[in-house]
Amino acid sequence: MTVKPKRDIEKGYTNAEFAAKLRRLADSLETGDKFEIQIAGERVYVPVRAEYTVEHERSDDEEEIEFQIKWSPK
Repeated sequence: MTVKPKRDIEKGYTNAEFAAKLRRLADSLETGDKFEIQIAGERVYVPVRAEYTVEHERSDDEEEIEFQIKWSPK
């Protein structure tokens, strides 16, 4: 198996693009299928066994909500 290089990027999307990605994710969750997404030129395959969390952070000058999807490669 090929070891993938480490990666830590953040990619911005328009409201319409983000909504479309969330809809595709929701469809995958409901049907029990893996989720595929392309981020900054790399296709990522999220397995059905992934874990989903929502994180909320607050500081003095901003708030943030992160929808997180985590899994271990097998």
